Amino acid sequence: MKRFLSKNSIASLISISTLIAANNVSAHDYEVKVTNITQGQVFTPILGFIHSPAIKAFTLGQPAFPQVAILAESGNTEPAKEALATLPDLISGAHDTGAPLLPGESVILEFEAADGMTNVSVLAMLIPTNDAFFALNGATLPAKGTDTYFSVAYDAGSELNDESCVHIPGPASVCTGEGVSTAGGEGFVHIHPGIHGIGDLAAAKYDWRNPVAQIEITRIFGD
Repeated sequence: MKRFLSKNSIASLISISTLIAANNVSAHDYEVKVTNITQGQVFTPILGFIHSPAIKAFTLGQPAFPQVAILAESGNTEPAKEALATLPDLISGAHDTGAPLLPGESVILEFEAADGMTNVSVLAMLIPTNDAFFALNGATLPAKGTDTYFSVAYDAGSELNDESCVHIPGPASVCTGEGVSTAGGEGFVHIHPGIHGIGDLAAAKYDWRNPVAQIEITRIFGD
């Protein structure tokens, strides 16, 4: 089973994290503001975490980690949080927003970046879709001020894009499916092709043109 970290990379990650810790970088506070800039897609609770630069949530063109696939198909962040919790030397403060984010709305995640943690990732499912998600995949934390990023919608490649409500979770006003399908997808993470109206979803309402999310990372200075 694939994991956030492969066995072949453990030794190199230990070496990298040791080198980073040796730099004796002080902990800093950050705010990560996410804005949903789609017209009709809802973001499920957004998972964020501060981490070593050695870690990536996914790699384009490669199969999605099981925890990322679950998040992209159902919006469930718990398996990813559980996996991240096993890496205390490489991860700082993984948590989610606890609520969906509607189109046009914003939410802020707050973090303290521990020594040696120089990067941030955030990701969440888009609903209604089969396995679309947005992500900031290992952006470098700013030394000061605010850095702004825009995320396209990615496809986890773990579920067919049949646009059928049987395979798409809530909100109840749209779909109430199982959220996880046994039918295989493309097999690798790629840029999502959007909603085409082939199933239960109207393209005019739920399709998008990339990007789908704006992410602002701000370093917070204390008194």
